[in-house]
Amino acid sequence: MRHAKADWPGGVADHERPLEERGHREAPLAGRWLLKHNIVPDFILCSSALRTRQTCTWVCSELGDKAPTPKLEDGLYAASALRMLAVVNHVPDTVTTLMLIGHLPGVQDLAMHLASRGSDHDAYMDAATRFPTNALTVLETEKPWAELDGQDARITRFKVPRAH
Repeated sequence: MRHAKADWPGGVADHERPLEERGHREAPLAGRWLLKHNIVPDFILCSSALRTRQTCTWVCSELGDKAPTPKLEDGLYAASALRMLAVVNHVPDTVTTLMLIGHLPGVQDLAMHLASRGSDHDAYMDAATRFPTNALTVLETEKPWAELDGQDARITRFKVPRAH
């Protein structure tokens, strides 16, 4: 997942940029969408940046008692796809559904790097061509986290929950 819409306040370091009003409205919709489609993470890796932490808090508030305790990961901030993959490769095998909350271009590049030929065509094209704030890409794989490398997960859904 890419974090929800962030603000650009003057004099604030990029790492400390907060969500803007729209981000606060839309981040909970991502949590609701996950619940509705029975995609409930049992492990969440979240970039240590403020905007990703705030997004994560909103998602977890919607997941309620199903929400796992997120793990803040400095290594996901401003990370390349391969740096993110290295973090994912260390996720314990006991985790069945992982959620990663990060930034562009890393999250989009990671999704496209992992996407296999068996991916849903429309979801694949959406993820490849646009990855706005609050975007969710769902990938499925039979491989253990440690063995994820490239083109070994199917993109099954791409969704951008928006407030109307």
